[in-house]
Amino acid sequence: MLCTRNRALHCREDWLWSGRPVEPAAGMLANQLMTDFIATNRKHWDAVTPGHVASEFYDVESFKQGRDTIDPVEAELVGDVSGRTLLHLQCHFGMDTMSWTRRGAVATGVDFSEVAIEAAKSLAASLNLDTRFKVGDVLGLDLNEQFDVVFSSHGVLGWLPELRSWGQTIANHLKPGGRFVLIDGHPVLWIFDDERTDGEMRLRYDYFSREALAFEETGSYADPDGPATNTLERLHPIEDVLGALMFAGLTITGFREYDQIAWQAMPHMEQDGDGWWRLPAGIPRIPLMFSVGATR
Repeated sequence: MLCTRNRALHCREDWLWSGRPVEPAAGMLANQLMTDFIATNRKHWDAVTPGHVASEFYDVESFKQGRDTIDPVEAELVGDVSGRTLLHLQCHFGMDTMSWTRRGAVATGVDFSEVAIEAAKSLAASLNLDTRFKVGDVLGLDLNEQFDVVFSSHGVLGWLPELRSWGQTIANHLKPGGRFVLIDGHPVLWIFDDERTDGEMRLRYDYFSREALAFEETGSYADPDGPATNTLERLHPIEDVLGALMFAGLTITGFREYDQIAWQAMPHMEQDGDGWWRLPAGIPRIPLMFSVGATR
């Protein structure tokens, strides 16, 4: 489930919560859940970021030499960004944000991890790029400005306790006529057991439960030998993703599903010649990734 591996403990009962999507003012339990989600996951990303910067997975050295980290799906959906203002939500340490700058955007990256943002600022300065980076929680972000494009991709939604505030943040930061693009792992993928090594696809999680799941992580997708951390994660059904955007007043302009994903989400996945991860031949295909486009 999500961009994580090596779970030592699943679904700790003291963190299990279920019900319809949490609203921003739904009472003490919901508020505590949201606070704990953000604080717990921020600690995780603060801890793993140094290992990510140094990892082969992110390969910062080749990025310094000019490698573009924007994949073909992102490039197609976002389009030409020359001279456009672009807000990248949940940007981690900013390589994609800086790639949008290299493509001509006036780019700003936001992440809730101060460690990640400091790493992003340091990398941008070393490359003489004018990409802006700011520390911020996407559920309560207010930059007091609006952008032509708001963008977020790959392993982002599961770290959030609710999506209504997320959708409102997007709407608040889009100019009239501005475009939002999201690309992420498909929630159907997250209902399967991601620890099986026998190649079988077995159901493990309930698609509609909307439970908050607590995990103890050893390492991460980019740094398997990294520190042990705790995370709180949540499977958001597609109806909640689209519903949050529509509730914020945005118009859905596109929705697509893909049989590929940007990282090895299951141990038995195979990487193709273009760098995408897919289920092996012989296993019936399921949606592994999806994209949404919306306008204000």
